[in-house]
Amino acid sequence: MIFSEDIIIGIPNKLPEAKALDSNIDHAPIRPIKLSLNEKKLAIENALRYFPKEWHRELAREFSEELEKYGHIYMYRFRPDYEMYARPIEEYPTKSVSAAAIMHMIQNNLDPEVAQYPHELVTYGGNGTVFQNWIQYRLTMFYLSKMTDEQTLVMYSGHPMGLFPSHKNSPRVVVTNGMVIPNYSSQLDYEKMNAMGVSQFGQMTAGSYMYIGPQGIVHGTAITIMNAARKYLNMNEEKNLGGILFVTSGLGGMSGAQAKAAVITGAICVIAECNPFAAKKRHQQGWLNEIYHNLDELSERISDAKNKREAVSLGYVGNIVDLLEYFISKGITPDLGSDQTSLHNPWLGGYMPVGMTYEHGLELLSSDPEKFKIEVKKSLKRHAKAVNTLSNNGMFFWDYGNAFLLEASRAGAKVIENDTFLFPSYVEDIMGPMCFDYGFGPFRWVCLSGKKSDLEITDKIALEVLEKLSKNCPEEIKLQYMDNIKWISEAEKHDLVVGSKARILYADEIGRLQIALEFNKAIRTGELSGPIVLGRDHHDVSGTDSPYRETANIKDGSMFTADMAVHNFVGDSFRGATWVSLHNGGGVGWGEVINGGFGMIIDGSERAKANIESMISWDVNNGIARRSWARNAGAKFAIKKAMERNNKLEITISNLVDENILDFLI
Repeated sequence: MIFSEDIIIGIPNKLPEAKALDSNIDHAPIRPIKLSLNEKKLAIENALRYFPKEWHRELAREFSEELEKYGHIYMYRFRPDYEMYARPIEEYPTKSVSAAAIMHMIQNNLDPEVAQYPHELVTYGGNGTVFQNWIQYRLTMFYLSKMTDEQTLVMYSGHPMGLFPSHKNSPRVVVTNGMVIPNYSSQLDYEKMNAMGVSQFGQMTAGSYMYIGPQGIVHGTAITIMNAARKYLNMNEEKNLGGILFVTSGLGGMSGAQAKAAVITGAICVIAECNPFAAKKRHQQGWLNEIYHNLDELSERISDAKNKREAVSLGYVGNIVDLLEYFISKGITPDLGSDQTSLHNPWLGGYMPVGMTYEHGLELLSSDPEKFKIEVKKSLKRHAKAVNTLSNNGMFFWDYGNAFLLEASRAGAKVIENDTFLFPSYVEDIMGPMCFDYGFGPFRWVCLSGKKSDLEITDKIALEVLEKLSKNCPEEIKLQYMDNIKWISEAEKHDLVVGSKARILYADEIGRLQIALEFNKAIRTGELSGPIVLGRDHHDVSGTDSPYRETANIKDGSMFTADMAVHNFVGDSFRGATWVSLHNGGGVGWGEVINGGFGMIIDGSERAKANIESMISWDVNNGIARRSWARNAGAKFAIKKAMERNNKLEITISNLVDENILDFLI
């Protein structure tokens, strides 16, 4: 059956043949089963309700076997035979251009070149899923193919609840992932609900159909490394990081961006990755320059690179703890250090214990999950001890928002002093005060034509907008503009595209607004050959409430509240977004964060122009206003500038309290 026919059928008319597991694809770790007998029955019954009764007897046994073998019912039998990738928008058989755009974005999230575990519907982060099973994917595509612009598809944690009547100005799709009652948001609750097929961990851009491959984080990572060097090493703003040694870990879906980002800054990056498949994939894609299995050989290569001030990424296939302890034993002290293991998911394979191979770790996770958990905690203690030692020797370390310090502290590692983590979060120390407070965040777009030429034109348009704005921008944000001008001017040569024809840059409110309007004009005049999807990472100024990451530099006591992310989700929905999403979990893990995002299709029309003007500024200024109310100096500056530009914007401004006014309480 050809693609255009297969994608619209939903539940197949005939039961497809069972599929064997593809050994050429990396697969998700087997999940421990923590269900009672009645809960197992419920999980299978929940899965069977999608299908006609005559299939139930055969599928019941099959789904039971999947549950026992993999810890989850993926419904592999229903995985489509057609190739999975983001097709040009005109190839999707739909009644709505918006629906076709969403289909394009979903397929990109599941493209084997993009997704971490594509056959388990995991895009990145070890468990960041688009759908819980393959029949949810099929049904979603079925609904999108038939929907009109007067209907809205409602998505409950990967499950398409159905099409509901709405109107042209409402979102075409509304997504929620993992939205559970707060008292039922523990890791065990997640494992049970996910195994029973009633909830999922959508990470950030996985479950919201806005992932654009590792490029999605490479720019933010490059900015973080550059600003870390400026802040901690007193590097000149004009210089690259030649000779600077940066050590970290992780070459997965998001962490794989570290290698490319470090090379862009001019640094030497050494990355440990215990999964050989992940390291090989990044090397083959050109994101990692070299791979090493021997630490002595790696050490010699580091020395050579430092002498030559070479920009290079060196992957070590092994455990990060072994790498750091080797550095200590050999007197090697990196200049900068971080970590991007998937510690939001420590007990399900996101972090592998030291002292065992990746394969051994997966076996232990499946056979004895409690022992695996003990080994992870022991490993985290050693990991933290090595970081502490290297830091005492002169390495500057920051937590990359992956819950390293949080989980290390829970494991009993010495990472807290005077009720404060020993090391800052990168948002707390770098991205928050330097970028987010001023409204700069990961604005992104996707050219739905699938043409490289369209992407090149958008790069040129974005560059022209930033250069024009930079000429009169305040000194407080001059550096951010110059960093992003350099980024977008060099983006093509860095070969960043994996999957859809997408781009990302850090822009403030006025930058995002002007770029979007210029894109829309270029579509209208025919300079661009097709529509564009605008979006952003949830990891942004307004999109995420996360006390150990995105809102780590908010110090008024509100860092554990989630009003901002929820308001962004709601506000975007009635200001012109094509689809909106709200998630529990993302980055630092289930129960630790609430985050939301959007997608907006622009097609050159006046309506698209109105949507841009209505929504883009709100999407940024909501977060700046909240950060300003928290008394963040950069945000107070930025929101005042925003009010000067728009007389309809009127924000409550916080007043500062003299330091000694409360001395009477001591």
